[in-house]
Amino acid sequence: MRYEIPKVVVAEAIVNAVAHRDYTSNGSVQVMLFADRLEVWNPGTLPPSLTLEKLRQPHGSVPGNPLLAEPMYLTGYIERMGTGTRDMIRHCTEAGLPEPEFAVSDGFQTIIRRAQGRGTGESREKPREKPREETREKTRDKILALIAANPSISTNELAEQIGITPKGIEWQIQQLKRAGQLKRVGPKKGGRWEITEGGDE
Repeated sequence: MRYEIPKVVVAEAIVNAVAHRDYTSNGSVQVMLFADRLEVWNPGTLPPSLTLEKLRQPHGSVPGNPLLAEPMYLTGYIERMGTGTRDMIRHCTEAGLPEPEFAVSDGFQTIIRRAQGRGTGESREKPREKPREETREKTRDKILALIAANPSISTNELAEQIGITPKGIEWQIQQLKRAGQLKRVGPKKGGRWEITEGGDE
């Protein structure tokens, strides 16, 4: 049986999400199928030694949880450590699909595009995307409310009170800065947040 998206690519994306996720977060690995793509998301980010560009090149394996990665390797879920993303790219290319996309926002995201013409209409996709964006907007509103109450609050304190990772808070803060709703006054340590209005010129 031939799969629209190679089975090995889907399996690798899920295995990577489980092996590299942030286990200090209460978030769950999410697998979402849309009309035009498959998305696999996990609450985590890249280690300092890796970048999104390096994922497409030969690189070492830096699992978020080595105690979990080792048995996954020994049981065959991981064939060769550090080659998963390049194997995904190769298998997608061989299947005539676009190369997978990797992104870091409020977590790590793998996007696998489906074959052109598969699936129908935007109406099936938008209901799933809308709640996610609404959740992000609510998170940004919570951040602004907490900052209004305590302009000296740290990102770690924001993360603890809202219930997402510090990396997720940093991403949300960047969105607020780009929208011209927030700026930092003074040094990173000892400074304070200031809520502003309007966008960057």
